[in-house]
Amino acid sequence: MGDTRLEPVVLSDVERLTLENWARRRSTAQGLAVRARIVPACANGWNNTVVAARLDVGRGTVSRWRTRFLRDRLDGLADEPRPGVPRTITDAQVEEVVVRTLEETPPAGTHWSKRELAEVVGISPASVLRIWHAFGLQPWRTETFEISPDPFLIDKIRDVVGLYLAPPANAVVFAVDEKPQIQALQRTAPVLPMVPGVPERRSFDYVRHGTVDLFAALNTATGKVISELSAQHRAVDFRDFLDEIDRRTGKGLAVHVICDNLSAHKAPVVHKWLLAHPRFQLHFTPTYSSWINQVERRFAELERRCLARGVFCSLDDLKTALEEWIKVWNDDARPFKWTRTADQILDRICRYCDRISEPDH
Repeated sequence: MGDTRLEPVVLSDVERLTLENWARRRSTAQGLAVRARIVPACANGWNNTVVAARLDVGRGTVSRWRTRFLRDRLDGLADEPRPGVPRTITDAQVEEVVVRTLEETPPAGTHWSKRELAEVVGISPASVLRIWHAFGLQPWRTETFEISPDPFLIDKIRDVVGLYLAPPANAVVFAVDEKPQIQALQRTAPVLPMVPGVPERRSFDYVRHGTVDLFAALNTATGKVISELSAQHRAVDFRDFLDEIDRRTGKGLAVHVICDNLSAHKAPVVHKWLLAHPRFQLHFTPTYSSWINQVERRFAELERRCLARGVFCSLDDLKTALEEWIKVWNDDARPFKWTRTADQILDRICRYCDRISEPDH
């Protein structure tokens, strides 16, 4: 169907100048800039088909904005309100939700639930949840922290992090720790496997068939683990594990061992062993700072992938599972990548200290 009996578009000088400015200005929305070109082209006397071809737009688009301009002039080129339910929550209500969440608690409660807060503010629980998500608020969650009282906190952090980021030449660095009392647990009922729509299910109660301790030394450069199972984790057991590390490490290398402040690591029998093996040097993490020992990350993977959902009918089954998991780990070992510098860690600790020392706390 051709363009017939089109009403001519006549522009005033002010309208033409405004449209030219809209078309040239970089900050103009792309849609408005296109409309600002369509109207002057129509004012040149061209029909909709010609304008559409010259501006590379649809003929229906030209027809719509020609009609809108003739009816409402420049105001007709603005976007009309989009269809949908109008907004019912005011900015004041959004602010009230955020402020109450951050600064108040409900009567006889420690934190708000979405329903409690919705009733107070006068909006729906779903709206409260959307506001929480928008502002990154999760009042149902909490995390714990512990500031180390170690008088040598700064020195120990710099020492351990320095070994991670700039290990000494001709040396190997091991992150060492024990995972004690690993339980061989057998569920009292068979585990029901996962099916579509239903997760794996297991009985809450269990039978315990004994425990075993795991010594592990994570090579921070390669990710490989030297491990040993033991019935206990006494000082002599730790000494024997150092012997195992010594046997499995090249004789020409210095050995730096990162460990925590367990009394077994500082016992006289261990001191005596270190005197007889001068290539070994122990580095201690700060008190209450096991997070800085990389082997703890490996223990977390062991717990998540092997132990938490494992079923072990005997202590031998548990030992076999641990040895198999360690073998699989070492076959595809990759080191953990440490990225935080000592200064970054200490700055964060200082911020924690500043917050908990504020008068309100």
